[in-house]
Amino acid sequence: MSRRVVRQSKFRHVFGQAAKADQAYEDIRVSKVTWDSSFCAVNPKFLAIIVEAGGGGAFIVLPLAKTGRVDKNYPLVTGHTAPVLDIDWCPHNDNVIASASDDTTIMVWQIPDYTPMRNITEPIITLEGHSKRVGILSWHPTARNVLLSAGGDNVIIIWNVGTGEVLLSLDDMHPDVIHSVCWNSNGSLLATTCKDKTLRIIDPRKGQVVAERFAAHEGMRPMRAVFTRQGHIFTTGFTRMSQRELGLWDPNNFEEPVALQEMDTSNGVLLPFYDPDSSIVYLCGKGDSSIRYFEITDEPPFVHYLNTFSSKEPQRGMGFMPKRGLDVSKCEIARFYKLHERKCEPIIMTVPRKSDLFQDDLYPDTPGPEPALEADEWLSGQDAEPVLISLRDGYVPPKHRELRVTKRNILDVRPPSGPRRSQSASDAPLSHTLETLLEEIKALRERVQAQEQRITALENMLCELVDGTD
Repeated sequence: MSRRVVRQSKFRHVFGQAAKADQAYEDIRVSKVTWDSSFCAVNPKFLAIIVEAGGGGAFIVLPLAKTGRVDKNYPLVTGHTAPVLDIDWCPHNDNVIASASDDTTIMVWQIPDYTPMRNITEPIITLEGHSKRVGILSWHPTARNVLLSAGGDNVIIIWNVGTGEVLLSLDDMHPDVIHSVCWNSNGSLLATTCKDKTLRIIDPRKGQVVAERFAAHEGMRPMRAVFTRQGHIFTTGFTRMSQRELGLWDPNNFEEPVALQEMDTSNGVLLPFYDPDSSIVYLCGKGDSSIRYFEITDEPPFVHYLNTFSSKEPQRGMGFMPKRGLDVSKCEIARFYKLHERKCEPIIMTVPRKSDLFQDDLYPDTPGPEPALEADEWLSGQDAEPVLISLRDGYVPPKHRELRVTKRNILDVRPPSGPRRSQSASDAPLSHTLETLLEEIKALRERVQAQEQRITALENMLCELVDGTD
């Protein structure tokens, strides 16, 4: 590949260093997932990996503070009746993760800060609305409790996890399987790629395709797309001759690409991981043993090749740490979690600097864990940029925060107004039975609520004890 860098970049000498074996997670039963999506998810607190679970669907959640060999009886998060196809951590709550499955459901889970004694089997909420398997999940970047799912029924559904309701359903925009979905920085637009070879920019609240490009990459293999900080679209795909290719597009002018570069002839789908703070995109091909990274700028050739990290073993999957989870004292600008057959290995990307002072140019303010909008505000048409935080003093993950779900009670719905029919003698026992059942339901609901409060209090006490003994 030609190195067409025409400018000196502060990121040009980025290097990757894989952690030692005793710092990795070993002997993890990694699932052979056939759906073409990432099956490793990481945040500043936890690492989650889809695992085999006897025909059902499960994933394992490991605290980042502890590494080494994983016990074969380590508790799993299990509840789906078919394989889990995708997982995604909530950007506004480090203890909440969503999972999508071949059983057509989405489940949202609350992960405790302590290690549970047995499998986690009860999700906070189960979302049902797809008619076929669900293979893509993506949380809204700025609105609280807004989750997107895309399924094999070619439908995109946007949910309010806080109520369990469907906010929006995009039914008629994709005639074939959806390969990828990405929000822009404030969550006002979506970029999607589809098996019909079309790249689409969608306004989900208007339910409209605002721009589209057919055959952004002419090959038939899956294509991926992500928004850049400048509002451009970075894509990966294949040429007609099955060469891997990357592209940069301006949604306001889809006729010609801003940049288009051929890569190599490998057949692994290139997964782009984009860091808007540094404008670096990392390309990890499934089955590859390397990570290539490029800087996206306003200067030709616009996509500048920087370097390649190479290792001996191919990757089966890759997780990408959010910027707030990096170690700023070591000038760490990216961290990957590479899945091998039986272990997960961290790969750390750093920029060599002689000074021990905080590097302002490497760490601009970055999106933090606080949402900028509520779900109803976003649905009503409001937009807001992410709430930024400084990494000058490092990032300390907040304590366990509970996700509360408020479902509408069908018993609270009043009967329609109108003339009431006279009550016959045969109706009296039925009315009496209904009143008794309603009173019993009310008493049971109050008892369950009291028990939930007691459980939460005990879990908080346990977290305090665990923190005190570390």
